[in-house]
Order: sequence, then C-alpha cells, then structure tokens
Amino acid sequence: MRFKFLVVNIILCLFFNSFSFADEKRSGINFYTGMFDFSDDGKRATIYGIEHQNENLYRDTIFGRISPVTGAMITADSATYVYTGIEANYSLGALNVTPSFTPGWYRQGDGKDLGHPLEFKSEVQLSLDLSEGTNLGMSYNHVSNASLGDKNPGANSYMFNFLKRF
Repeated sequence: MRFKFLVVNIILCLFFNSFSFADEKRSGINFYTGMFDFSDDGKRATIYGIEHQNENLYRDTIFGRISPVTGAMITADSATYVYTGIEANYSLGALNVTPSFTPGWYRQGDGKDLGHPLEFKSEVQLSLDLSEGTNLGMSYNHVSNASLGDKNPGANSYMFNFLKRF
C-alpha cells in the first residue's frame, strides 16, 4: 500500500511541476496506455503510465536534441516501474520520433517476474502534431535487466500516447 502511495505522489509532483514552466512551453506530460509484455501470453497485462518530459533542460549534441524524462507506469497486475533517463527529439515536419533510454526500479506485484529490481527501458515513440503543444502517438519499448539477475526474460510493450506541452 505504501508503494502505491509513493507512486501517486510522484505522479502528482510531476504533474504539478510541469505548470512551473508554462511560460516557456517546453515541458510536457505524456499520458499513455497499452499492453505490457504483449509477446508473453501468460503475463500480458494492460498498462497505464505518465511521463514528464522537460525540454527546458535540453542539450544539443551530436546525437540530436537530448532532454531528461521521468515517469511511472503500472499494469493491471499491479507491477510498477518508476524511471528516469534521457530522450532524443527529432522532428520531421508534423511527425516526431522520440527514442529514449530510462533506467528504473521495477516491482513485480502480481505481474511478470523480470528477474531484478533494476531494469532498463529502451523505447521509441512516433507522434503526430495535432496542434501546437499537443501530440498523439504510439510507442514500443523493451524492459530488461541486462542480465543483472539470475534470469532476464524482458518485456515488450506497446502504448498509445497523448502528449500535452505546457
């Protein structure tokens, strides 16, 4: 119960923190839902999540525009993942490509045993600009512990994303 309280508090902090950047129109909240571990019939579960994307802290690098991202997700089986990392942002007209890498803490709940509490999420998101500051997209990710644990089954997920910048 305390863990769910912690996750809710993190999500609320991320949400209310985004309003402090309203004048710069560079921070965003990404709400998503989809299917966690769609490739495993035994542990497939609906997933819900939220991300805070802070483009105010971006850096232009040889890999493109890099910025921090922080988020949390929970499955219908009460598995949770809280993460923070980096994302690159590439804009191709109205189409946006956003790959990211985010290490985080995974808790199994009644969901899939991924073998270790420390997991790494690699993701790519494709989104379309609906209007200034609003995007709709789809993403795919893979969560793995990089063989830190005795087992490393990994999980492949897809999500539908709604991103709103403030």
